[in-house]
Amino acid sequence: MLQIDHVSFAYDKVEVLENINIRVHPGEHVALIGESGCGKSTLLKIIYGLLDIKVGEVYWEDKQILGPLFNLVPGEKYIKYLSQDFDLMPFTTVFENISQYLSLFKPKELKRRTHELLELIDLVDFANTKVKFLSGGQQQRVALARVLAQQPEILLLDEPFSHIDNFRKNDLRRNLYTYLKKEDITVITATHDHNDMLPFADRVFVIRDKKIIAKGTPEDLYQHPNDLYIASLFGQANKVPINIVKTYADTKRQVIIYANEFKVSQNSGLEVTVLQSYYMGAHFLIKGSFEGKMIYFHHHKSLPKDKKVFLNVSIDILNKRLPIA
Repeated sequence: MLQIDHVSFAYDKVEVLENINIRVHPGEHVALIGESGCGKSTLLKIIYGLLDIKVGEVYWEDKQILGPLFNLVPGEKYIKYLSQDFDLMPFTTVFENISQYLSLFKPKELKRRTHELLELIDLVDFANTKVKFLSGGQQQRVALARVLAQQPEILLLDEPFSHIDNFRKNDLRRNLYTYLKKEDITVITATHDHNDMLPFADRVFVIRDKKIIAKGTPEDLYQHPNDLYIASLFGQANKVPINIVKTYADTKRQVIIYANEFKVSQNSGLEVTVLQSYYMGAHFLIKGSFEGKMIYFHHHKSLPKDKKVFLNVSIDILNKRLPIA
């Protein structure tokens, strides 16, 4: 088990993390999610041993993970860290980059294992291409295969798909996380993209203002966000009074409603004025206004500017969505 106990960290005098406590079980996939600059990457560097901490401790099983003050070469051998800097050998081939850490004394196994990883990242046709000639997204995929070749017990992924085009990103996500589960590798992914974790993470930790403000399964956090910030990490969301959406309600408490949960109604509900329509492919994202507050909802067609429409929400959604103050 990975244990992060009461960890706080500051760059010079600027505190970045405060009293972080996390337990990660072997083989579990955990996501750290939050806006850019919230401390996700810093926490990964602490876990890997790239930074020294003065407050708190980090353990993997019974071994304490220490920083560069205690290790001549920072970073533990059983942990691999895929950072946003790829750390590749640009003047050697893709095959050579991936196979660097495999045994030369087992050439058949080296070739088989390297080919397996080339298939995983969909770069078989580029095996003999020098890395310097690859695009940024291709280099990111090579860096991913390179750390997998080392068969880590723990894999730390920092925005692992940020340079990869959408055409390949979805398949790569599915293939990668399926592979990591099969190999029973413990994974911690730092991301601000909900698509990196909603379908794949066992648990999610939300970081904001130096602290963990929420944790749970992706489904629990999506269905029951404690505040608008958490909901906004999963998609476009709104915070509205219940009695405005459902006029029979006798409370002014507010509830979080995702844009896709609103339905346009004929004559009752939340009355909004349409400001703009954005084509999103399968639907339009409509930006509206209610008493000077922006409201976002989905609709199957564009709506004219200044049109008045009513929005409603199903009772099932209101019943399962915990109201917030």
